[in-house]
Amino acid sequence: MDVNHDGTDGLKQRKTDSMSNSSLAQSVTVETEVVLKKEVGLLSGISLIVGTIIGSGIFISPKGVLDMTQSVGLSLVVWTGSGVLAMLGALTYSELGTLVRKSGGEYAYILEAFGQVPAFLFAWTSVIVIRPSSIAIICLTFSEYLTTFFPYCGSPEVVPKVIAAVAIVTLMVINSMSVTAAARVQILFTAAKLGALVIVMIGGIVRLAQGHTTQFQDSFAGSTSSPSTIALAFYQALWAYDGWNNLNYVTEEIYKPEINLPRANILGVALVTVVYVLTNIGYLTAMTSSELLASSAVAVTWADRVLKSASVILPIAVLFSTFGAANGSVFTGGRVVYCAGREGHLPELLSYVYVRRLTPLPSIVFTCAISLVMIGISNIGQLVDFFSFTAWLFYGLTALSLLVMRYTKRDEPRIVRVPIVITIIFLLCAIYLVIAPIVENPQIQFLYASIFIVGGLIFYVPLVHFKLVKIDKLTMYMQLFMEIAPPHVEPDS
Repeated sequence: MDVNHDGTDGLKQRKTDSMSNSSLAQSVTVETEVVLKKEVGLLSGISLIVGTIIGSGIFISPKGVLDMTQSVGLSLVVWTGSGVLAMLGALTYSELGTLVRKSGGEYAYILEAFGQVPAFLFAWTSVIVIRPSSIAIICLTFSEYLTTFFPYCGSPEVVPKVIAAVAIVTLMVINSMSVTAAARVQILFTAAKLGALVIVMIGGIVRLAQGHTTQFQDSFAGSTSSPSTIALAFYQALWAYDGWNNLNYVTEEIYKPEINLPRANILGVALVTVVYVLTNIGYLTAMTSSELLASSAVAVTWADRVLKSASVILPIAVLFSTFGAANGSVFTGGRVVYCAGREGHLPELLSYVYVRRLTPLPSIVFTCAISLVMIGISNIGQLVDFFSFTAWLFYGLTALSLLVMRYTKRDEPRIVRVPIVITIIFLLCAIYLVIAPIVENPQIQFLYASIFIVGGLIFYVPLVHFKLVKIDKLTMYMQLFMEIAPPHVEPDS
């Protein structure tokens, strides 16, 4: 049986069935190549970046940066500088993504430059904690805002968790069934959240024209002079920019990645930087610094003062923002699992592709299943806080991988080649951001997080290096049940 799909969708499959006369078992020899669809273009790529960066933070509480910098002027410098640093990272990742054209982001680049063990430790940390907990927190934020629109009976903790679980399952279905549908959801919700932020930005510009400029007069007065405090202010703002690297997780699904990956990375980060700075200016035209610091939901306070009866627009925008951010996290998070399974760092089953839709169904289901478990953890926010520094540890290691591949792959043609100073500056900033929170406020939880990362070797040695555990029967049953196939199988001899 021959099944062919034209172009880069590339599903090619040939099956030869044979029945042994001496056994009732059926032997199936398979020669197959199944690849993910290339359905992420420039617009959907930009939407993925913008949609995953902009979550609920810019709507709720940008006061953390202002509180640490202690002045409006310095806080805006930090927001702008954080956007510049994210841009340095996006440029570095653009060269990596066009040099190593594999999905998985940091995992693929660390594997190429440093080998199996560092790549496994990244996959171990990302797959088990960072990605699933991020999805869980975003969906819990979504559910908490949704419950403000209707009264309900019962435990105040149960209902939001149920809604968050439903949101995760919904996103799992969307992303499993169609790359196109997931991309369209991302575009729709990104447009909605940008629309709400445009309202804040235009409102701020109008109020500036009306003379509401008090907060910007002598705006650097009272600024902190502590380098460590400024570093921590950058640290908070940079987490608001987190997601700038997400398009590199789906490189294999990008249409013309040599063109669209760098363009989407640059345009997406630039757009978010402009939006963040203008939105903060917009907030400050409607409230003083002290009022902003006292507000638990800055966007809602701004809406009450400027939009008045139409203030409900902003809470609705938060719903769109969080749902879109969760969709982007599910879309990209599953690809790390997919690539780690393909390389043998996770069960091979997790690298299989749904043959009807050409989506990484098992990896998406696996990621969402762990996210559902995370919803039940009462102190999930603290868990993520103490693992957050590991993200910049791996960002720095990824930047270092580019420096390594400038030597090991020096003869490889490069479509994108960034000035080496950009990568070095980004690497130095990443190193500082790993060290700064530990030096500023050392806590035992940082040690626990480090032990967890290194503890992944306990699983690596028996399961990956020696492959002591086999799940062939489970893989066979799941193939039949889920209609999945390996992304690539060498022809049988």
